[in-house]
Amino acid sequence: MSRDARWKSLLELLVERGRLEVEEAAAELRVSAATIRRDFDQLAEQQMLVRTRGGAVVHGVSYELPLRYKTARRASEKQRIAKAVADLVAPGEAVGLTGGTTTTEVARALAVRGDLASGSPALTVVTNALNIANELAVRPQFKIVVTGGVARPQSYELIGPLADGVLGQITIDVAVLGVVAFDVTHGAAANDEAEAAINRLLCERAARVVVAADCSKLGGRAFARICPAESVDTLVTDSAAGKETVRRFEEAGIRVLTV
Repeated sequence: MSRDARWKSLLELLVERGRLEVEEAAAELRVSAATIRRDFDQLAEQQMLVRTRGGAVVHGVSYELPLRYKTARRASEKQRIAKAVADLVAPGEAVGLTGGTTTTEVARALAVRGDLASGSPALTVVTNALNIANELAVRPQFKIVVTGGVARPQSYELIGPLADGVLGQITIDVAVLGVVAFDVTHGAAANDEAEAAINRLLCERAARVVVAADCSKLGGRAFARICPAESVDTLVTDSAAGKETVRRFEEAGIRVLTV
């Protein structure tokens, strides 16, 4: 197992359990305890975890994995969600994409749609996510608009007043939100307040708002609210979402698509 693969597995286990002991992690990953101790030390240096005697714990309640370590979590669900979201976008529209693993999959699903293979432009994509802009920039039929701002390493998103300046001057047809949590009462939310502020402005500039979230994000809360539930037109989630959860969103006037 490569170092990157070990680190991704360690961080995912840490997020799930809150605490990991060296021997426990070594058994899970089938590597030596010395290797795990070295991995924990290096991850602690990068402030991805807090080292403890005999193990490690997460940073705290707002702990967030960097994007590059989250891409494999619920991958199949995210890809199904992404295709369904991409199908909601019409040729020629302007679509806003926030950062995140699910919205990155939405960008990839848009890129392979046959009816978007040509056009002037076939699609206008507005994003504050550097990785999304990088992936789509090679598609000459797509017009890519990137906000300004300061790059946030965890999500590759541009945040801050420079991004506000660009978004304040445009309108879009649909905003696609990646979220940390989405709840009828508490709305759509992120872990970082600056990231939430940019996502909120993207919603305000859109004619319709789509939340793309797997079932693990539903019914929860996160630190910074992006928008209230009533601002969302459509929720696209996976088929493992509970019937009661889906019913609550529908009663709130939100169209729910499960895939």
